Amino acid sequence: MATINRQILLVSRPQAEPSVDNFKLVETPLPELADGQVLVRNHYLSLDPYMRGRMSEAKSYAQPQPLNEVMIGGTVGEVVASKNAHFAVGDKVVGMGGWQEFQLVDGNQRGVLQKVDTTHVPLSAYLGAVGMPGVTGWYGLTQIIAPKAGETVVVSAASGAVGGAVGQLAKARGCRAVGLAGGQEKCDYVVKELGFDACIDYKQHKDLKSLSMALKEACPNGIDGYFENVGGMILDAVMMRANAFSRIAMCGMIAGYNGEPIPMQYPQLILVNRMKVEGFIVSEHMELWPQALKELGTAVATGKLKYRETVSQGIASAPEAFLGLLKGKNFGKQLVKLV
Repeated sequence: MATINRQILLVSRPQAEPSVDNFKLVETPLPELADGQVLVRNHYLSLDPYMRGRMSEAKSYAQPQPLNEVMIGGTVGEVVASKNAHFAVGDKVVGMGGWQEFQLVDGNQRGVLQKVDTTHVPLSAYLGAVGMPGVTGWYGLTQIIAPKAGETVVVSAASGAVGGAVGQLAKARGCRAVGLAGGQEKCDYVVKELGFDACIDYKQHKDLKSLSMALKEACPNGIDGYFENVGGMILDAVMMRANAFSRIAMCGMIAGYNGEPIPMQYPQLILVNRMKVEGFIVSEHMELWPQALKELGTAVATGKLKYRETVSQGIASAPEAFLGLLKGKNFGKQLVKLV
């Protein structure tokens, strides 16, 4: 068995846009297992936009990623050695193993590792559609937007792991689903594969008026619910088309991840339309994860929830793949394959 663990550390904080120089690949010897411990060989590493916020020291909902430590991240893998009665060699597990090939964990700590069943759901899907991104989409849609059949739900970053789930879940609840994505290829995927009613290529609209008119055309009955991943001009355009008593689930603001200001042009619309605008962090709602995962797992297993993955190969590729994710180069869920 392997005796070396390859890891990627965060070694400096980005001043504006992050670069590969903020990361460092290191090799460390694998320690011996103590009683109660489990060694997991990570198969896939999840790359997600929230990681950009963790790289900075700015005030946020979570502690910054410490320097010179393994970069945070969700992982799925297989138990390769165990001194814990709850985990057997060969068990497939999901956890927060970070940017590394192996993780050594105390198997007695509740919630650190979760066993998963790969009979009907592929292992990688537990980092996407049946993992944190899927649950994020489920929570924002069902708990904040709470759409009724016949309403219109708009989703930004609609071709991504979170946005793609939101639109499909909205369709399953009898809603009109309208996406926003960057580029014709992504928009075609959102409509033809994911089943949205319409998708707007925001790259074709350079100003607020143009984007607002495109939304008017795609949402003839206005907008009742909006799942926000981006911020900036897209949020302004959506608010101009929002109906009275519309709801916005604030999930991400990727337009400002490198410190750019993202002012709102017409905040008075929140009052005029009596809108509900609510931010959320999905890890603060663990009590609802079983309910969400049951719906998501069933939908993936039966082919009703579609998703796509962009997979880069090997631990060394993680920094470049992450930078690409922040620029929208990925299609669907961005993963790193480690085996």
